Parts: sequence; C-alpha cells; structure tokens
Amino acid sequence: MRAGTKLGFILLLTPLLLWLSLLIIIPHIDMFLVSIRERVGVREYQTSAANYLTFFQEPLYLRTFLRTAVMSVLATVITLLIAFPVSYYIAKIAKGRVQAVLFVLCLIPFYVSELVRTFGWMILLRETGLVSNLLQWAGLADRPVEMLYNDAAIMIGLVYTSMLFMVVPLVTTLESLDDAVIEAGYDLGGNGLSVMREIVIPHAAPGIVSGSIVVFMLSLGNYLTPTMLGGKDSLWFTELIYSQFIVRFNWELGAAFGFLLLALSSLIVWGMLRLTGRTLKETMG
Repeated sequence: MRAGTKLGFILLLTPLLLWLSLLIIIPHIDMFLVSIRERVGVREYQTSAANYLTFFQEPLYLRTFLRTAVMSVLATVITLLIAFPVSYYIAKIAKGRVQAVLFVLCLIPFYVSELVRTFGWMILLRETGLVSNLLQWAGLADRPVEMLYNDAAIMIGLVYTSMLFMVVPLVTTLESLDDAVIEAGYDLGGNGLSVMREIVIPHAAPGIVSGSIVVFMLSLGNYLTPTMLGGKDSLWFTELIYSQFIVRFNWELGAAFGFLLLALSSLIVWGMLRLTGRTLKETMG
C-alpha cells in the first residue's frame, strides 16, 4: 500500500513539476543566462552585467519603469475603490438569484479576449465614438472629442481589465464574514462608517491585499492595453521589452529588462506586504 500510495503521489505531482520546469523554471534560467551576455562581436559574447547597468545609466529606461509602476499602483487603488462596494453588495446585501446574476455580470466581459475588449474601448472613446457623440448631444462639447491615446485611456483600460481579479477575492472574503458580527457592531452603538472601519475592512484585509497584488502585477506586466490605448508619449515598460526583443533584436538587453521587471515588481509587492503588516502565506490563505 505504501508503494502504491507513493506511486500515485508521484503520478499526481508529475504534471505540476513538468509545468513548472518546462514553462517557468527552465525558460527563466535560459533568459537569465541570455541577460548576462554582452555582445562583443559577431556571435561573440562575454559574461557581463552591462545590460543591467544600461537600465540604471539610461534615464529613459528608469523613468519609464517608474512611470509604469506609479500608474500600476494608481490603477490598483482605483480598481479597489470601485470593486469594494460592488463586492460588498454582492456578498452581503444581494441574495439568491440576484447575487448570482450580479456575479455573472462581472464575468461576462471576460467571455471575450482582452484584444476584443480593448477594441471596444477604442470604439467608445474615439473621436467619432459613443462618448464623444453623447457629449456633443448633451451640449457639453461643440466638436468631436478625442479621448484616446493618453494616460486616462490607459487607466480606464487597466481598471476594466483587472476588475474581476479584485472582485473575486473580495467577494470570497466578505462572504465568510458572519452577518451576526455586523449586526452586533450596530447593536453596540456603531454606525455604518465605524462598522465598516472596525469590522468589515479588517476582515476583508486578506482579500484586499491578495486582489491588490494580482491587479498590480497584471497592470505592471500589461502590454496590449497601454499599446493600443496609449499615445506616443504614454510609454510602458513592457513596450521597451517588446522593442528590444522584436524590433531591435537585442535579446540580451530585452532579457535583462524582463528580469528587472520581475525583480523590481517583486520588491514592490514585498513592500506592500510589509506596509500592511501581512505575510504572503496569510494573504494567499
């Protein structure tokens, strides 16, 4: 029985190990080895940290990453502010079929690909789009309004794309909060604001932190939305990585940028966990 149990455990673990090894660990090791190569001639390389030094020595690269990180944090905050009341209504106020319908409505946009959703926003925000026509019809604009190709359009796309990944952990966490605890808060003289601050938000903290981490990482690593909705001045760090790999064929510098994105984003997530006083184990349940 012990041999059979061990064999079964190995068979169950094999697909996971293959997935981790072939799609994550080995490609990352190979990319790291590429990132520490410096081209010194035709098909001639030497081991060097020059590609990483280029990132810190070139102001454009560092400024683009900082801009991408700040906008990703802002997108995370906006997503949380919108998702929290929606999640609270779904988890604690809506009941039965209404609750199920509302949750499905949050899922519907993800029935289509991110490319289609982004094109939908381009149709809405373009100069001849629905939003521009409504503004003119309401008398708020006397000419077509171009709302694409700026940071605001990128922010709209990032928040819309990430919303579900904030709603799901929040709904899951809030559903575990006993209604009797909320009622007790009111019975003890609390008002809506104090109950939310002292009971609901502390209980929802794991969902808030885990949702924020996922949304931040998705926003920071997003390529399609900033490229399609942003203008020539709205450069995103993933666009630099794409440019190095595909346009300039500088795989060494592109690989270094990819590892820097991974390392710096992990550092920011660690800082968020330290700031909230939580551990990764507590956050991920």
